[in-house]
Amino acid sequence: MKSTRDRLVRVGVELLEESGSVDIGLREIARRAGVSHGAPRRWFPTHRALLSAIAAAGLSDLASAIETSGRDLDGRATLDAAAYAYVDFAARRPAMFALMFRHDLLVGGGEDLRTSSRPLFTWLRRQLDELGFDDTERRAAMLWSGVHGVAIVHSTGAMGVVAPGVDHRMVVRDVIDSACQAGPLRT
Repeated sequence: MKSTRDRLVRVGVELLEESGSVDIGLREIARRAGVSHGAPRRWFPTHRALLSAIAAAGLSDLASAIETSGRDLDGRATLDAAAYAYVDFAARRPAMFALMFRHDLLVGGGEDLRTSSRPLFTWLRRQLDELGFDDTERRAAMLWSGVHGVAIVHSTGAMGVVAPGVDHRMVVRDVIDSACQAGPLRT
């Protein structure tokens, strides 16, 4: 049987995704989880602590989506698949995606979200290193920033308003091309 803590996080994820808003309350989560309204405080001393645990679950789901996307690929195709998976995750789960990067809400929440998010960046650097690029930290930061931007404008519908004829997947591809052309390969 799953622990009460796990059930609270699962219900929090469900409520976040149903409501589409990070404004989810401890009482409603407790009610839906079938526990007393004070029970969440046993595992989550603050609202931020519960939101951080929910965000950590989202980061884990995102990491799984990225790993699965490029499982049978190599080289540049792995980068493309990972970037598409990232943007698709944001579009499929916009409230979760927004929460995962709301550091203003999550700071001091008790979860070490860097531990949850850093492996994604490390994975990206490793992919770039395997492709033979120099300065993988700068290049990975450039690539992540660009793809994250596309994820935000696509998941919020802004791209369709501003550039309705533009395919977001082509923009993702352009971002990757730009990052892969920015500077020398190792010699």
